[in-house]
Amino acid sequence: MAKSPALSDLREWIKSGRIQVLGEILNQYMGIAPTDPRCEPYWALAEELDVPVAIHLGPGWPGASYAGSPESRARLSNALELEDVLVRHPKLRMYAMHAGWPLGDQMIAALYAHPQLHVDTGVISYILPKAEFHGYLKRMVDAGFLNRIMFGSDQMVWPQAIPIAIANVQSVPFLSEEQKRDILYNNARRFLRLASAAPR
Repeated sequence: MAKSPALSDLREWIKSGRIQVLGEILNQYMGIAPTDPRCEPYWALAEELDVPVAIHLGPGWPGASYAGSPESRARLSNALELEDVLVRHPKLRMYAMHAGWPLGDQMIAALYAHPQLHVDTGVISYILPKAEFHGYLKRMVDAGFLNRIMFGSDQMVWPQAIPIAIANVQSVPFLSEEQKRDILYNNARRFLRLASAAPR
């Protein structure tokens, strides 16, 4: 949070269209819970201006607490840490990047309790063994949340990982082609309100 932009600057950037999504919010690496009072003005601004928020919720690199992020804590992967924020800001459009892996029970509980919450596949779509990724995805699909799962690659440095991530979604054996397309495109189109883009 020490490097967070001033709220006045952020407001201007959002209103000008320079920023269309707030994220990836990396509080977890700094050991800062979403309910920390330092975060509250940012949640309020995002709700006020109706800008989606992408929060890191899940894995970083193995051993992050010992190599580069000493304040990082796995317990902050728990999606139930988002509850008080979502209740306080019911119009906030938030999605949990990396789908809160590996805490699937908590992620499903949060999705059930908070209809505005979505997830993206993020880094788990290519760093996990395919069977684990497919199994985690299946848990959320079987629980009824297919329409709130969005594709994500988490890629700024290794663009070669993007086709691997797409292939790992396309190879899911329990989804129809239409359902795969929902994850790869249509769910994000709806969540991000891309009205100018036709469903595909």
